[in-house]
Amino acid sequence: MSRPPKVQAVPRTDGPHIPVLLEPVLTALAIKGPGLAVDGTFGAGGYTRAILAADPGIRVLAIDRDPGAIASGKGLVAEAQGRLELVPGRFGDLDAIVEASGDTGADQVVLDIGVSSMQIDQPERGFSFRQDGPLDMRMERAGPSAADLVNETDEATLADIIFHYGEERRSRAVARAILEARRRGRIETTAQLAEIVASVVRADPASGIHPATRTFQGLRIAVNDELGELVRALHAAERILRPGGRLAVVTFHSLEDRIVKQFFSARSGRAVQASRHLPSVERPVPKSFQPVTKGPVLPSEAETAANPRARSAKLRAAQRTEAPAPEPLAAIAMLASLPETSPSRGGSRR
Repeated sequence: MSRPPKVQAVPRTDGPHIPVLLEPVLTALAIKGPGLAVDGTFGAGGYTRAILAADPGIRVLAIDRDPGAIASGKGLVAEAQGRLELVPGRFGDLDAIVEASGDTGADQVVLDIGVSSMQIDQPERGFSFRQDGPLDMRMERAGPSAADLVNETDEATLADIIFHYGEERRSRAVARAILEARRRGRIETTAQLAEIVASVVRADPASGIHPATRTFQGLRIAVNDELGELVRALHAAERILRPGGRLAVVTFHSLEDRIVKQFFSARSGRAVQASRHLPSVERPVPKSFQPVTKGPVLPSEAETAANPRARSAKLRAAQRTEAPAPEPLAAIAMLASLPETSPSRGGSRR
């Protein structure tokens, strides 16, 4: 099987965050003014800044659910002189946010899925085990935290979250270790949780991946409903994009990429399989997207050397057709949910 194409992109740095696959993203978006581009994951503003620089006729509506990102972006809003609107919110609501801003449609939408480097690098946010901090992981800094999830969720559900969202094969052992630890006291810090996981998951010297990596990923995805939000964002972009508009999505692990791949496949007229254990779903009509990239675009060796965060990134992009937006795909939503039967517990989730 041939490998997906690698684009020799030279990474650009704009502040503390290096936007991944920046040049391929700009190419996929085919920016040409006048028009409106939506950056659904503003972060440190790397994509937004590049889009503004690409064409003086482009306006950008940028969205982020993290209050810290909104606050840090005020300087770029002033610098853009009326061409940038920065809005707090979830990218799953991007169509409603665009309409609330007074626009009837968008010409480009870009989504950079997952946690940002800024969030990972702040110990007080609790996303990483590299430095000790409170077990938080909330992008919006509101609602139940990872500590709440770890200390209050039953063993079977914890195992499911860690197995399906974290892709951790030792999920049942991790869940049992968490329950045993919390009998002795509440688990409150990232270091506590990382130590618990490392007690039952062996380190892999070959990969260099910390034993707690997959468990932290699973909990983070669950706390922020990241996969559900991605599914909603894809459908929202479909509704708000004008004919000829482009949607570019950068993902960082297989769960995200599979959702994007299946969505674009379904909306370009191919069958969708929600699970390897389920039959393919009927082809939707009409076709609302046509592919822009042939398979995923990967970062070059030069980019991954300069920015290790890019090594697992994949870009997929598609162009909106004239067809009206069909009903949301139930098969895609299934990919974001815990299955009714789970190998993590050897039977039904119920």
